[in-house]
Amino acid sequence: MSIPIELIYRFPWLPSLEKVYSEIASKPPSEFISEVFTTENTEEIYERVFNLFKAAFQNLEEISDYKIDKLNVYLYVILKIILYLLDNKLITNRLANLYSKQNYKEFIKDIDKMKFINLYEICEDLKFDFLYSETPWEYGKKILRDQQEIIETRFKIHYVDYLKVAIYLKDEYRKLVNNAMIDGYIFIGERRLARLLQEYVRNKLIDSQEGGKIELDSLKKELMKVQRFKDLYEKILNDWAVIEDRFEYSFEIDFEKIKDISNIYPPCVLEILKKANEGQNLIHNERLFIVWFLIALDYPIDKIVNIFSTLPDFNRERTEYQVKYAKRKSYTPYKCSSLKSLNLCNAVKSKDELCLVGYGAKDPTERKQLAHPLGYVRIKQYREAKNKEFEKNKKNG
Repeated sequence: MSIPIELIYRFPWLPSLEKVYSEIASKPPSEFISEVFTTENTEEIYERVFNLFKAAFQNLEEISDYKIDKLNVYLYVILKIILYLLDNKLITNRLANLYSKQNYKEFIKDIDKMKFINLYEICEDLKFDFLYSETPWEYGKKILRDQQEIIETRFKIHYVDYLKVAIYLKDEYRKLVNNAMIDGYIFIGERRLARLLQEYVRNKLIDSQEGGKIELDSLKKELMKVQRFKDLYEKILNDWAVIEDRFEYSFEIDFEKIKDISNIYPPCVLEILKKANEGQNLIHNERLFIVWFLIALDYPIDKIVNIFSTLPDFNRERTEYQVKYAKRKSYTPYKCSSLKSLNLCNAVKSKDELCLVGYGAKDPTERKQLAHPLGYVRIKQYREAKNKEFEKNKKNG
């Protein structure tokens, strides 16, 4: 069954792209770029590509001027080429997250309109081993108080193909043991299937980073001969250079006269913030811990929510509700022993002296071991205050 051309326009990452647009697939990148940037559509492509990068840099949650047309195919290929040339993990993750979220919105549009045939054709094109039924299968019940809801779906996907994509999704409920399965096929709701496809799209762009240094330098040299493409590439780089510092995981907030409390964060916290900053998926316990930790420091709710805005599955309304709920409940962050059992302790990797050696007496045998990440903050805060006092006294003679 041949896939409709309209579906390729909407989702140019589909494998059928190479068949439908074989003239693109067969060309070297330099020839493709040279042709694209010397046509009547050059300026529109230029603007659409740049606006997509700009939206990613601004951490927007959707592409306001996103269009579905033939040029969308060229846009996708150009994105992959530019990401390869930039060779920047942070940019790649942010762009991939934004682009995949936009695709997720398209999947949901089809689901809301009951146009399940599009999801069917996408799964077919990806060569997923799956089953489809016009009449939904019932595979569970959801009971809330006295209300009962039947859980049903039109899709079942073989666990092998499910794991190939779901392995990147860290939520507990996505694990194989937490899903209904029969004869090797997992029942998967249409919206969960859409989220699975979103992750597939995200990883397609992240794979743009693959390649060697020699190939990269050689390709960049060739492509920079195309003046309009060079202008676009340099404009993207310049735009990134202006805001790059904002993406460092430092947080400006007054906390008992300390302007930047990220200097006194324990390594377990910094590691999670680093992952979030890069747009990586966080596992459930990482999300809980960072929320509880920052709430314990009276960190503003909107800033906690913004930390999660870089994640692939970010939903602002849902995240804000969950953060506010956690604040009302006043949950206590995991202690050090819990962090170790959850594999969230980063003391050894970071070689942090306070975490590894402890504090107090100079004699190692008499030193106290750190028990809680909030204790780390208090000790660091105390030491910083003492150092400032020492420097002040030293200056005053």
